[in-house]
Amino acid sequence: MLVLGIESSCDETSAAVVRDGREVLSNVILSQVVHTRFGGVIPEVASREHLKTIAPIYRQALADAGVELSNIDLIAATMGPGLVGPLLVGLTFAKGLAFATGKPFVPVNHLEGHLAANILAHPDLDRNHLTLLVSGGHTMLLHISRFGEYEVLGQTRDDAAGEAFDKVAKVMGLGYPGGAALDKLAASGDPTYFRFPRAVRAMGYQFSYSGLKTAVALYLDKLSSAEFETHKADIAASFQEAVVDVLVEKTVKAADEHNISHITLSGGVAANSRLRTRMQDELHKRGKRLFFPPMELCTDNAAMIAAAGFYRFETDGPGELIANAIPYLKLIN
Repeated sequence: MLVLGIESSCDETSAAVVRDGREVLSNVILSQVVHTRFGGVIPEVASREHLKTIAPIYRQALADAGVELSNIDLIAATMGPGLVGPLLVGLTFAKGLAFATGKPFVPVNHLEGHLAANILAHPDLDRNHLTLLVSGGHTMLLHISRFGEYEVLGQTRDDAAGEAFDKVAKVMGLGYPGGAALDKLAASGDPTYFRFPRAVRAMGYQFSYSGLKTAVALYLDKLSSAEFETHKADIAASFQEAVVDVLVEKTVKAADEHNISHITLSGGVAANSRLRTRMQDELHKRGKRLFFPPMELCTDNAAMIAAAGFYRFETDGPGELIANAIPYLKLIN
């Protein structure tokens, strides 16, 4: 089955063609650089950018896959969570294609897309596994029995890990989006230079990052310009270590307590090099396996939406064309 996926939940416009939920034939992603000058995503601007680019991105995805729209068997698009304006652009475009061609349509939960990215990338992943989903909007620890059956073990009580990365990067003058820039800077710093707080370590599998952001901002306020420039990499590394410490500690604890041998990282922060290295090291000591998507499947992309759409179609059949964008859509209702 050939699935056309459409993703437009934030500031990436993407279209992809995936065969049987496993084989990526194309995955075209356009990131909106216009937001850089604003220091964050402006929803109205993002919507207008999606309107300008969704059609050419879709055509490029078909061309890269070497197929015509007539060859597509199923159309899938993100319905939420995300920014409502951008969501509506991609969702409406996909529903229009489905209506015009009579092809089945499946609305996809963006979070399920991130979970499907590892299924897409790793054929040997056990269907019963543990996932740490970390992105700009979410930080969740999930026990997955199989695709579509989830137990939330814990999640952030306030801000997401990815948001903390971007906000701290902005305060440090690293630009937006700042997660990748901070990761790169931290690689040359000393993670033991300053010990920032590790929040809610004693509260099960819960996470919290608002206090850490504040702690970094207050620390930076006390520094002279010369001190900041001298220790910029050390500060970045110390902050990153505070985030990664808790993510690794709670994930490893959950894997041990639930006797799970396959663990995955999902979402944009799954691209963080320190998180990958630390998690790999700790799980390897316990004889457990870590899986994470390739870089192009960590960011928001349509291949993961197409894969999730395929598995949803297998389970539930086609969706309704009246499906609407739901900006605060949850993974489990």
